[in-house]
Amino acid sequence: MTVIADNRKAFHDYFIEERLETGLVLEGWEVKSIRAGRVQLKESYVVYISGAFWLVGAHISPLSTASTHITPDPTRSRKLLMHQREIEKWSGRVDRAGFTVMALNLHYQKGRIKLEIGLAKGKKQHDKRESEKDREWQREKARLVRSENKRG
Repeated sequence: MTVIADNRKAFHDYFIEERLETGLVLEGWEVKSIRAGRVQLKESYVVYISGAFWLVGAHISPLSTASTHITPDPTRSRKLLMHQREIEKWSGRVDRAGFTVMALNLHYQKGRIKLEIGLAKGKKQHDKRESEKDREWQREKARLVRSENKRG
């Protein structure tokens, strides 16, 4: 699995309860731009509208050489390709209070572009501070282990 774009902000702001890999309905110019690495998931999110999940807010910058006969919309909504039972399961969980669906990363799977989504629950401010403390402690432990290995 080769990652094209990550949404690190999602991990900072949300607890990810469950993950799922989905396909995307893309136009030709979007595929070319994604393969060139011109995609950003930072402000994107996933919504459930009339029986389908849609990726909203993902920015795919068009290449100047991609096409001459279309006018690309970099932030258009893109439909996610999911099985009906997955849609029903995830829409039921989203209807409960506090859960949302976030785009986590865009990657290649057997040559196809896939989107990993996650069922997320929002973090409170103190949870974010706790996560930051844990991350700092892990770095400090790694630093101490490295210094011990150099001495011994």
